[in-house]
Amino acid sequence: MSVTRVTLLGSTGSIGTQGLQVIAAHPERFEVTALSGGANVRLLAQQAARFRPSLVGAAQGSREELTAAIAAAAEAAGLTGYAPEVVVGKEAATEVAGAPTDVVLNGITGAIGLRPTLAALRSGARLALANKESLIIGGPVVREVATPGQIVPVDSEHSAIAQALRSGRATEVRKLVVTASGGPFRGMDRAGLHEVTPEAALKHPNFAMGRVITTNSATLVNKGLELIEAHLLFDVPMDRIEAVVHPQQIIHSMVEFHDGAVIAQLGLPTMLAPIALGLSWPERLTDVETPVDWTQAQDWRFEPLDDEAFPAVRLAQEVGAAGGTHPAVYNAANEVGVDAFHDGACRFTAIVDTIAEVVERHDGAAFDAMTVEGVLAADAWARAEAAAVLGV
Repeated sequence: MSVTRVTLLGSTGSIGTQGLQVIAAHPERFEVTALSGGANVRLLAQQAARFRPSLVGAAQGSREELTAAIAAAAEAAGLTGYAPEVVVGKEAATEVAGAPTDVVLNGITGAIGLRPTLAALRSGARLALANKESLIIGGPVVREVATPGQIVPVDSEHSAIAQALRSGRATEVRKLVVTASGGPFRGMDRAGLHEVTPEAALKHPNFAMGRVITTNSATLVNKGLELIEAHLLFDVPMDRIEAVVHPQQIIHSMVEFHDGAVIAQLGLPTMLAPIALGLSWPERLTDVETPVDWTQAQDWRFEPLDDEAFPAVRLAQEVGAAGGTHPAVYNAANEVGVDAFHDGACRFTAIVDTIAEVVERHDGAAFDAMTVEGVLAADAWARAEAAAVLGV
């Protein structure tokens, strides 16, 4: 069996560190060829010393700082003669993404993942995509560059759908059902949500994630983004994609076929299995995650989504159907709202209210959705507009 060369973008984040965990458990299957990280230069250097990629990139700091950190980490690990090529700066992840490899795992969070996603696709590598924002904001551009089957989803919901879709033909699909935990505020009404704190919003019931994604899960913006992503990944119309609340998150998502059969993918609420499958697709690695314990009694619950308290999903369905640069505007306005909320500049409910107002103001004809420049211009416009709405 040949060894798969892997590049990891966002290697110091949640997805990246778990990706390296999977690789470390299967050294006969994978070789790390390149890494890129963010502000945690010390951890990036330690990862480099352990996995010895030939290229290491960092979004922040200087070449001298990263080179020195790698040298110190290599010395601490008893490694001699290791000196990878180093790139630093805002384009580092894009440069790393385009380097020769077999699989690029994009674990970057936010719209900054767009250029690295495109660089990975243009290199011809398979893209294991955890950076949903790059597909959502750059949908037409990304789909034009990608070849059939080149993108493998890493989000647990989309990995579940990809697995379930192998049970039938595309023409047999009636709808996609994306599950949602409901977040930490499930069952609360809008008046209660108006009073929640940033600390409470960061207490996800099942997953440990970064600030933006965790907050997005609390507002259900994350679920709205996932519906748009499912539309773009699987070419299913937005009106045939829906969300259902499943607090236990054992069922990661489902596909309903036109004969009434529903195929679901089950597993513990962790990211290891979808990350592993993204790296090894279409094969499965051994012993990645502990399976469900069928000797224990357990109850799985499903609830309809409360669109009044959590309007982000309904808004995302409208945005996804509109297409063009509307999803980019939705995502950008949200990122500004999340920062404002955590900075104490607005209430929790103002995040989605701001998205709605900015989307309403957006003129889709003003930006070219088929170019990176047009998409990023729409992104920049939406950020400025959201900041104005919030007064930040």
